Amino acid sequence: MSALDAQAAEAHSVRMAKAAQFPAAAERDRFRTATMLLPYVAAVAMVALSTVAGTFLAPRWGNSAVDLLYLPTILASAILFGLWPALIAGLASALAYNFFFTAPFHTFEMDRPADIVTVVILFLVAVVTSKLAASVREQAELATAHANRNATIAGFAARLLSCSEKTEIASVACGELERIFACNAVMVEGLPIPAIVASDPASAPLTPSDLATAAAVLESGESAGRGAKRPYPTDWQFHPVRSRDAVVAAVGLARDDDSIPVRGEQQDLVTSLLDQVALALERARLEHEARDLAALRERDRVRSGLLSSIGRDLRPRVEAIAGSARQLRRDGTAGKSVAADIGSEAMKLERYISNLLDLEPESDQRPIQIRGVTIDLVQRRVSKDGREVHLTPKEYAVLAELAKHPGRVLTHAHLLRSAWGPAQEGQTEYLRVAVRSLRQKLERNPASPEIIRNEPAVGYRLIG
Repeated sequence: MSALDAQAAEAHSVRMAKAAQFPAAAERDRFRTATMLLPYVAAVAMVALSTVAGTFLAPRWGNSAVDLLYLPTILASAILFGLWPALIAGLASALAYNFFFTAPFHTFEMDRPADIVTVVILFLVAVVTSKLAASVREQAELATAHANRNATIAGFAARLLSCSEKTEIASVACGELERIFACNAVMVEGLPIPAIVASDPASAPLTPSDLATAAAVLESGESAGRGAKRPYPTDWQFHPVRSRDAVVAAVGLARDDDSIPVRGEQQDLVTSLLDQVALALERARLEHEARDLAALRERDRVRSGLLSSIGRDLRPRVEAIAGSARQLRRDGTAGKSVAADIGSEAMKLERYISNLLDLEPESDQRPIQIRGVTIDLVQRRVSKDGREVHLTPKEYAVLAELAKHPGRVLTHAHLLRSAWGPAQEGQTEYLRVAVRSLRQKLERNPASPEIIRNEPAVGYRLIG
């Protein structure tokens, strides 16, 4: 037996063991049927209570007041159970009034037109009032559902806000999804074979068929699996986690009893929750880039301080050694060979220090010459063939950032963050407009750029 077959067998045995804890399918169906019939039974029971009350009131006050007893029953049925139980209550009320309180009694016949009108009006009032009450109930339920949905999303986002690493975000997201939908949750990423980032419970198994479904979701960006529009032979229902236009991960949901984990009315909630996961992952990525940039700046600061210290402290001493060696050779007070060796080594050390100082960041700010274009970052001037070129502030900011890293590919997000700020990292069109304008002003042939090169789907590079 191969490793994949063993994994599939183990996953099947785990699901079967968990499914044994649930009632049989027939028992679940009976329970569901009883739950559906309960509102109708309760409505008919309330009509029966109203009828019993009417039998006590009719001998004392007459039958004309009994019909009013049924209106509260109909309204209560509409408010508590909805439209159809209220209509059943209205029909039962009309029949009960006809049977018990209109002559001839204990039959469904009516001799007097007034009784016929009373029964018809009672039924019509029941229909209208039940419809209105049911509509109010539906609106209240809808408002409650929206409030609960918003509270769920807000709580989910608050939990993710405390996470700063991708694995931590994935773990919290799977735990919250498991709690909200009462099912197993797993997050995977990577192609062609997805890898599990986090799961709840931690031992949630994925068979080769499950991984194939997850790979299809990562590639297509569409939900797939049990109960989805794209059915696959798997017990999991996978949903994409989108960040901008890319699918960064897939989240799978599954139940131990093999039922559909998320049905149609819950799809919008799942989509909203996964949008929060995507935002958290994007935030973690940006924070990671910011930390890397801060670390790079700190290294540059330390390097600058070290090189400045070398230039300030060592160079005078090397020059003094070289001067003493020259003096020795002139005075002849020591062997000429010794003085020559000292002078030679001092010159080598001085050249070594000069080479180190050439690496200092300040020296990187010397004007850059590229195919007739001069970029002076110190003077903030750009010229082409000796003639100054006027650039807008955003154009200069983009060009300056590229000039600080000649030959290196800078991503769209990096350039947008440098020139427009973090809030505009997704506005790639801003960057395209600025680069197009720069090429018109600097390139000899803007249609075939030689200074600012495009790296498709990544960013731009300044040819050094």
